[in-house]
Amino acid sequence: MAYNLRKINVVDLRPSIGVGIKLPFSAATAFTSVYNTKEQTKYNLINFLLTDKGERPFNPTFGVGLRSKLFEQIAQVSLEEIETSIKSQVENNFPNVLIKNLSVLGDADTNSIKINFSYVLTNSKETDTVILEIQNA
Repeated sequence: MAYNLRKINVVDLRPSIGVGIKLPFSAATAFTSVYNTKEQTKYNLINFLLTDKGERPFNPTFGVGLRSKLFEQIAQVSLEEIETSIKSQVENNFPNVLIKNLSVLGDADTNSIKINFSYVLTNSKETDTVILEIQNA
């Protein structure tokens, strides 16, 4: 008889201890705790996508730098560059994340970029999706 076993992170075995914080911050309490690694990985990915290169002290290569792309003309070539950048940066900085589907869509009228990707956590085989829309307001 075959069993489908999955690895569980040790941190997830203690549900009363926070692993990290949710993004975006809420107005009432500012920080809302996250209690499992699947959710925290999602918020870490969102934070990583929104961080510009050189913004994090002592780690100048951290981040994808999506906000800087909003001031460029949105064309198919720039969207493909963003997609390539996301794939390589996530692969280098998140070894436990495997991107399954990634789409980067741009709207030149509103000067916005919509990123939608699904991923698998390699250690626990859990899947999740990140949908992020960035616009020049």
